[in-house]
Amino acid sequence: MTLAVTGATGHLGGLVIDHLLDRGTPAAEVVALVRDPAKASDLAARGVDVRGFDYDRPDPSALTGVDSMLLVSGTAVGQRLPQHTAVVDAAVEAGVGRLVYTSAPRADASINPVAPDHKATEEYLGASGLPHVILRNGWYHENFLADLDAAAHTGQVLTAAGDGRVASASRSDLAEAAAVVLAGEETGRTYTLTGDVAWSFEDLAGDFSAVLEREVTAVQVAPEEKSAALAGAGLDSGLIGFLVAVDDAIAAGELADRTGELAALIGHPTAPIAETLRSRA
Repeated sequence: MTLAVTGATGHLGGLVIDHLLDRGTPAAEVVALVRDPAKASDLAARGVDVRGFDYDRPDPSALTGVDSMLLVSGTAVGQRLPQHTAVVDAAVEAGVGRLVYTSAPRADASINPVAPDHKATEEYLGASGLPHVILRNGWYHENFLADLDAAAHTGQVLTAAGDGRVASASRSDLAEAAAVVLAGEETGRTYTLTGDVAWSFEDLAGDFSAVLEREVTAVQVAPEEKSAALAGAGLDSGLIGFLVAVDDAIAAGELADRTGELAALIGHPTAPIAETLRSRA
């Protein structure tokens, strides 16, 4: 069975290919879909079939012979939905047998700023007739590495999320789950993939303290105060709005779900956030 992974030189896509190979998928059965094949020479050297594939202009011929395809959601602000729909159309035209899509928590009913594009993509995929599986990936541990860097200088982790908790998971664990699903045959399923532990920002500050070997405290502020602090740190208004809106979603409990589905798929407990923080420090 030929398995294709989009964004194969990106953080998630590359890890998915690593897990496919580690779990015994022959390299000759793995297709790495990348914008610039020259940047995937390491994958080609491992025997992976590298093919050019651009989300903005997806060529169906690059998907020839693909049985199962992972669509790693795009990151281009304002372009994600048209890119996703173009990729789905190309997959349908190429006769791809099955598509796995990385979505977001509660994508169908969420105040999280990433949700609308994912909701629309899920709906488009459902209407396409293409057999598929949805992976609603929880928040990545890696999303908090910038907070760790800031805490190293300020001794604080600033949050407008109140008592909200986050059941985050490592990028590697989520990539492993994607590899498991991609190599399977299941269709018509939506997974909600979360970490085993839902931590508070006080917990996060404690992990920061241990990793940085200095006291870090969680400072609860109003959304307006966080916006002002981020502006003072030089962040642009778009990113500030995004980060504050994510805190709103956390405060509403949208990232606290612990489903156990991620650990069940990968066959082991999910890695704690402290492990990811230690790897960065």
